Amino acid sequence: MSFSTILGAWIAAFLTLGIFSYLYKDNPFYKIAEHVFVGVSAAYWAATFYWTQIYPNLFGRLFAVDSPFAGMYAIDKGNVISQVKSTAVELFSGKLEFFAMSGDSIFNNMVIFIGTISALMYFYFSREQSGAYGRFTRLGVYFLMISFGASFGFAVMGRISLLIGRFNDLILFSDPSYNYGTFWMLGLIIVALGYWSFQNPERTEG
Repeated sequence: MSFSTILGAWIAAFLTLGIFSYLYKDNPFYKIAEHVFVGVSAAYWAATFYWTQIYPNLFGRLFAVDSPFAGMYAIDKGNVISQVKSTAVELFSGKLEFFAMSGDSIFNNMVIFIGTISALMYFYFSREQSGAYGRFTRLGVYFLMISFGASFGFAVMGRISLLIGRFNDLILFSDPSYNYGTFWMLGLIIVALGYWSFQNPERTEG
């Protein structure tokens, strides 16, 4: 295995364990990993935004040139437009034939249509939400709660999958082919944290 691969594995193990070290308490290793992550993320998105948005739309229109990285990055910056297009469904087929579509498609489209309209009408405050109108807007609240719950569950599952991925990498980097990178980094952080804690004892509040 090449030296660059092993070095990358050791750095990845160090940064991962540095983030996990926050479970002990706030410490320099966590701050290093945090600042590296924020800096790299900001630089990546800045470079991506430049080559996919500024360069083709500004210099491309001025000098008739294409971005050399236009095909490498695909950013959907129109979240609102995407949501509007997702709700603009055909309740029936293009020829307005009710039975031209499958029953599942019609049901899904009706749910999207009713959920979107009822949720939007809930935020129309110029009319008192009572009677049949109030019951319909209350249905929109239920759709909103289901949507928020699904979004929260998706976020939690995404974080869990990232955590599992980090543990898998730590296990992989502890292999002899990586010169036991995880164990070396773990030992280094533990020893350094022990020395740091000894040099910076917590002050007891009177």
